[in-house]
Amino acid sequence: MKRPYAQLLSTGRAVPARVMTNYDFAAIGIETTHEWVMERTGISERHIATETETTANLGAAASRIAMERAGVQPGEVDVIVLSTATPDRLLPATAVDIQAELGATRAAAFDISAACSGWLYALTVGEGLIQAGSAETVLVVGAEKMSSIVDWTDRGTCVLFGDGAGATVLRRSTKGRGILSAYMRSDGTLAELLYRPHGGATVPMSAKVLADRTHLVKMAGREVFKHAVRSMSDAADRALDGARLTGTDIDLMIPHQANVRIIEATAKHAGIPMDKVYVNVDRYGNTSSASIPISLDEAIETGRVKEGSTVLLAAFGAGFTWASMVIRL
Repeated sequence: MKRPYAQLLSTGRAVPARVMTNYDFAAIGIETTHEWVMERTGISERHIATETETTANLGAAASRIAMERAGVQPGEVDVIVLSTATPDRLLPATAVDIQAELGATRAAAFDISAACSGWLYALTVGEGLIQAGSAETVLVVGAEKMSSIVDWTDRGTCVLFGDGAGATVLRRSTKGRGILSAYMRSDGTLAELLYRPHGGATVPMSAKVLADRTHLVKMAGREVFKHAVRSMSDAADRALDGARLTGTDIDLMIPHQANVRIIEATAKHAGIPMDKVYVNVDRYGNTSSASIPISLDEAIETGRVKEGSTVLLAAFGAGFTWASMVIRL
């Protein structure tokens, strides 16, 4: 396949102002310690949205930054693709709320749901629209309010997640810059290892669902860890093969920020030393599909990624889904 077709013209990120540290869990009755959380996850703190901050608010804020950096006006956006596991409501898509906040009146807007892998799925969709000639400018957003779907009585999950958003402007590739390869896979037979059992169309929200807390995230941590390492390692291999590169050709690897041990295992498999791996899980926790775009924006801002850099992205999430991509900035 001839590539690249689409390039990441700019990035932006937005996170809530409130920071919750591991020490703050005692105040809400969670029996844990900073050391316990750090040892198992590498997470020290995370940003938590207020009741009035929404997924759309965060997505729009990140999008404005990306658009301003790209010199793109709202009326120039053809499509908005939002990846989220935490839509503000079930109908309509949260992407249309972002469209309304931005004033992008010409844009088609829709959500996709692929959990933590979602932003890479969304980038691949955006690339396809540009390749097909259906769009010239695509805004790809990953935005999450994970604090709204975690069980704040469950130590095993509530310490893991944070809120935030990241965005990028995609346009047709120039000078060999852009998406060099992309890979996506899923395995629905493992869905119940990480899921929200009830609250959808099969078992709608009810007093019993709320009382039983079955509308919140449930996770089989050990099994998820095992599959995450295996799947992200496979995804990294596939993306490198697709770009006809090896780990030594990569300037920076940006993995999904779920757990530092998963990150270390994936990097080792890819043959990429940790000094060439971007890690911010300690400061954000797992922000699901916002994780990689937040990290990419930070890496650019801090000079870890420059024009011409070759970057490997890899993610794993509920579904199970996994994905990877090699991009040249």
